[in-house]
Amino acid sequence: MCSLAFARSLGFALIPLATCCIVANVLLFFPDGKINFIQDEHVTIYVWYFMGIGGGGLVMLIPACVFLGMGKCADSCGTDRCAMCGSVFAALLGLAGSAYCFLISAVALLKGPYCFTQMGWMSPFENDGGRYLFAREKWSECIQPAHIVEWNVTLLSILLGLSTLEFLLCFLQLVSGLVNAVCRPCCYKQEYSLNA
Repeated sequence: MCSLAFARSLGFALIPLATCCIVANVLLFFPDGKINFIQDEHVTIYVWYFMGIGGGGLVMLIPACVFLGMGKCADSCGTDRCAMCGSVFAALLGLAGSAYCFLISAVALLKGPYCFTQMGWMSPFENDGGRYLFAREKWSECIQPAHIVEWNVTLLSILLGLSTLEFLLCFLQLVSGLVNAVCRPCCYKQEYSLNA
């Protein structure tokens, strides 16, 4: 029963993380808080991969709902083992979603923003290997949208942090589910054989 409470607490923790991932990804579509950049297709290509909306957001809601409903599943399945097996599959899905969010956010952060420079619309830091992150004086190369480098760095860093937390929570549930689904019945058999 303790493992079910643990899974439910992880489910409660995943919901705000997933919501924040969705919000961060949506904000990436509106640099400088304006809609005209998305209308003119002047946003980085990586926001269209929906790493926060899909991977870190909607996909993460599936394991969150599974973890929250595990007590009902155990009652209807009849065993905690059945519920734990379901949670293992949900945790694997969560691991995939959070890893996707992390990887796309990391690549987007390394490539830098898409902005208007003296040479037109481009990604001026694309071949920089992420060194622009430590050379703040280079950020002025982006003329428009205003503060686009800060905008992208902040939101992508938030996505990296949130997806890392989601990954850790799903990994914890994966380990807990595997231990409970595989080892728990063995432990009960040993208890019964010792009592007999």
